[in-house]
Amino acid sequence: MKGAELYDDPVFLAGYRQLRRDKLGLNEELEIPAMAALLPPVDGLQVVDLGCGEGGLAVRLAEAGASAVVAVDASESMLSRASQHSRVYYVRSDLADFDLAPGTVDLVVSSLALHYVEDLEGLVARIRSWLSPGRRLVFSVEHPIITAPLEPSDGGVDDYADEGPRQRSWFVDGVVKYHRTIGSTLATLQRQGFALEAVEEPQPTEVQIRHYPHLAVHRRRPPLLLVSARVR
Repeated sequence: MKGAELYDDPVFLAGYRQLRRDKLGLNEELEIPAMAALLPPVDGLQVVDLGCGEGGLAVRLAEAGASAVVAVDASESMLSRASQHSRVYYVRSDLADFDLAPGTVDLVVSSLALHYVEDLEGLVARIRSWLSPGRRLVFSVEHPIITAPLEPSDGGVDDYADEGPRQRSWFVDGVVKYHRTIGSTLATLQRQGFALEAVEEPQPTEVQIRHYPHLAVHRRRPPLLLVSARVR
């Protein structure tokens, strides 16, 4: 099951929303603050949020002063529950099909969505066309150490060099993600005209683990990869 279908599956949605309600995922404690630290000031910017889900990041960007946020997601169910804001404009589209006019965007962001994209090179090429020189792409993905094993593992690093689709069970069976090495992801950005600004692998602190013991496993290996890249 690919990302475009996954977030409309009722069984998956029930599990996913319970995870977010119980704050047992990575978002609140790790991904959201790590993403915020990489983002440039957004006051007055035209922003695109790829794989926006229920709109949390899009709304935070609008509240921080973005002049408009185009928030894109393939899931009808997620968009039907998306947080509303006068400067956030939701678009239902698969990221494989979404496109904009050249030079019309100041910042592109994506939170934990690009590991569902099969043709990353093609998407990055389109993003590059939307952005003017000096503008940025900032995104997070599941860390390649996590996506690497061809079969579910106990946390060891297996099959890292073998890129391609991976099937996982996450509330439902057959969830498809695309594994890429860190080097491959960064090389894709550079081929498409981006200069790297930052590469981060956030892990929980000891204080966070005391408050949220479920995060302890993520001291063994980084769960997330975040990248900020600027158009050359």
